[in-house]
Amino acid sequence: MNSLKLPDNAVLLPIDMQQAFDAAPWPPRWNDRVDENGLALLAAWRAAKRPIIHVRHDSVEEGSTLRPDRPGNAFRAGFGPKGEEPLVTKSVNAAFIGTDLDLRLRRLGANTVVLFGISTDMCVSTSVRVGANMGYRMILVEDACDCFDLPDGAGGVVPARDIHRAHVATLRAEFASVVTTGELLATLGPAVAA
Repeated sequence: MNSLKLPDNAVLLPIDMQQAFDAAPWPPRWNDRVDENGLALLAAWRAAKRPIIHVRHDSVEEGSTLRPDRPGNAFRAGFGPKGEEPLVTKSVNAAFIGTDLDLRLRRLGANTVVLFGISTDMCVSTSVRVGANMGYRMILVEDACDCFDLPDGAGGVVPARDIHRAHVATLRAEFASVVTTGELLATLGPAVAA
């Protein structure tokens, strides 16, 4: 997607890059490059001096590994705000619901949101859909997302890679442009992509 043009105030929105997802009770994930790709996006965005708003899931569910008082709530190594980068905390799937994300984006004059994170089919997908319905141009960086194997309700398991593929296809069809990390980095210019 070489024709992708990003306004200078396009906002990078890393979603739920948290430690809990590496251990039980969370099922296996598929994308062993999610951290590498996400960190590359953060580094490039910072180098280009573009706005970043971090999203963290602060669960209110009893026993959740994502509760604020649990170690799994912490960001994965290298993720999370630096300096004055803002943090939005949520307790539902969509980053726009019950938060001031929409207000923050409007104050930046931003109409383009670039997302990645965990998990493709839950908080990432829901945030893309809500954002698109609110009128934002949504761009999903699909190889910087990850999701989990899930039971199919009939005694089998749907592999995470298949879940990811289906959700990316649905988002591409109706709600977002879909790019890879490499494609997005290339739009930021040769100095950043190098």
